[in-house]
Amino acid sequence: MGKTVLCVDDSASMRQMVRLTLTGGGYAVVEAVDGRDGLVKARANSADLVITDLNMPNMDGLSFIRELRGVAGYKGVPIVLLTTESDEEKKSEAKAAGATAWITKPFQPERLLAVAKKVLG
Repeated sequence: MGKTVLCVDDSASMRQMVRLTLTGGGYAVVEAVDGRDGLVKARANSADLVITDLNMPNMDGLSFIRELRGVAGYKGVPIVLLTTESDEEKKSEAKAAGATAWITKPFQPERLLAVAKKVLG
């Protein structure tokens, strides 16, 4: 396995689609059900890339990103928002919080792999 991706989404079917896409591309995937769970998993596993939803219960994507940027080892890790939102104001907020890229759902598997490859260098 190559690099590890932390996928944070409250939708089990979305996590499954992301996992299938990324494992097919040679990535290992760690899943979390919301931002709070994402922080627990981030502290327990080092990830090379984080993919998170925006709208989730317990802790939303923006709060998760802000918190994650304070976790040791995650300052420079790329974070991709994968969400149904396409509002420019939300995109600006996400960028200010520390997001690296934005993909709108539903996503094309090739697009997700291309973005992962690009942000991971």
